[in-house]
Amino acid sequence: MKQVKRWSWLGLWLACAAVAYSEETLPLWPDLAPGEKVRREDQENPQKDGIRRIHEVTSPTLTFFAPEEKRTDACVVIFPGGGYQILAYDYEGTEIADFFNQKGMAAVVVKYRVPRRDGVPKHQAAWQDAQRAIRLVRANADKWGIDPDKIGAMGFSAGGHLTLLTALNSQTPAYQPIDELDKIPCHISFAVPVYPAYVLEDGKDGANKEKGNDSPMVNDFAWDAKTPPMCLIHGDADGISAMGSVAVYHELRKRNIPAELHIYAKIGHGFGARPQGDHLGNWLPAVYAWLKESCIF
Repeated sequence: MKQVKRWSWLGLWLACAAVAYSEETLPLWPDLAPGEKVRREDQENPQKDGIRRIHEVTSPTLTFFAPEEKRTDACVVIFPGGGYQILAYDYEGTEIADFFNQKGMAAVVVKYRVPRRDGVPKHQAAWQDAQRAIRLVRANADKWGIDPDKIGAMGFSAGGHLTLLTALNSQTPAYQPIDELDKIPCHISFAVPVYPAYVLEDGKDGANKEKGNDSPMVNDFAWDAKTPPMCLIHGDADGISAMGSVAVYHELRKRNIPAELHIYAKIGHGFGARPQGDHLGNWLPAVYAWLKESCIF
């Protein structure tokens, strides 16, 4: 049975001795998140496919998952997808964390705010939560036994777009500082965007499927000095065009930033942690191999 510890916000600031745990959940903000006026309970929308879908998130959190047998001091921060409307929390979150835990690597799943907030860019609230989450992970690095210089991000669909924002815009504040935690840097050391959405102009708002090819990239990304190495994953039959991942890869290589790109033939969108068959079934091991080859370990 998993032992679960939940800490008060004050506990973040206390020096903690090593404890035996496998899961720990922390709030991202000490009070209401930026722009929020009320605090509501998360909602879920059960469906027959067995995917846990969370929505109406006003109080974002992160959950740290520690491996039973640690083999690296790296940590991956995971952003589930869902069009910035819901979070496929297990399918593109906790099940991914479990894979890395089995490899001896720590993982964090972020429950960021959804759905999109009115009057601001579709990703604004989620981006604020993402920057805050990276700072919070870095603040707990010693306690959790991770290297603050080996924190990376991985996200799916909208979460892939959020991963790109986190990787490419760490020097651009998504919100006004509220406390001492916001003095901590929010850059990351590696990024794994998985079938990222909203990368190309023809699909930037989610209203139209991305066709790719000649579509320019959106102007959401700063490509700042802290841009890290990336491993991009996509299917070439995805309605959200794989050319978005190709465009990111091309830009990375133009800047001489190490990158790897996997595009799987005849594969559509949203395969998450449950791919079928040998063809696609190796995508998570391929990411893990890239991490090892890239000296993240």
